[in-house]
Amino acid sequence: MSRPPMARLDRLLANLGYGSRREVTALVRAGKIVLDGKALTDPGSKVPVTADLPSQMTIHGAPVDPPSPLTLIMNKPLGVVCSHKEAGRSVYELLPHRWRARMPGLSTVGRLDKDTSGLLLITDDGAFLHRVISPRNHVIKRYKAQLDRPLTGDETALFSSGTLMLEGESDPLEPAQLLPTGERSADLIITEGRYHQVRRMFAAAGNHVIALHRDQIGGLVLPADLEPGAWRILGLAAQDAIFN
Repeated sequence: MSRPPMARLDRLLANLGYGSRREVTALVRAGKIVLDGKALTDPGSKVPVTADLPSQMTIHGAPVDPPSPLTLIMNKPLGVVCSHKEAGRSVYELLPHRWRARMPGLSTVGRLDKDTSGLLLITDDGAFLHRVISPRNHVIKRYKAQLDRPLTGDETALFSSGTLMLEGESDPLEPAQLLPTGERSADLIITEGRYHQVRRMFAAAGNHVIALHRDQIGGLVLPADLEPGAWRILGLAAQDAIFN
């Protein structure tokens, strides 16, 4: 059986956002870091970096944060942005403050605009991120759209044609599946992630999206008990379900 990867205690906790290495050293000296029931005394000691570390180590009596790789599922609320650079409150502000100092840093897997809610993935795993967003993998995204005007009946054929061109672009969209759910509402399943794609598709069909919510990525559906603004760690089985 292979041995787990090891890391210096002070470097590991600094990378998890618990402070500088000097600040972590102070925590160690004060006996605030406990591994397997025993207070650690050497900030340079090597500790195993495994997914179950939070069940083995505590800081100030609370479980240590999960080490990298870390992937979260969030029910993104309206009114928050997905970028560190955009103006306004960001999804990162819904996470523990120290997580903004984690290394490697957390990034959203694609984006939902400020006026779109629903399923959002956040990760520090670059390989996982690119696997989800790569057009080659054709990972579906399902959106629930509320529309300003009634559907005409022509949208299904238009969206599935593979010939629809968005304004300002030179490549047609991949075929998408439209499932009307009411006179002015529909589910739309796409396999791409172009800028404001869903809103622009309905605009190309002569309509306007007044509310938009994403509830599925691949085989992963937004849990019904995950409230807006809430998040949880996404296990490996759930991550794999995206691609199945």
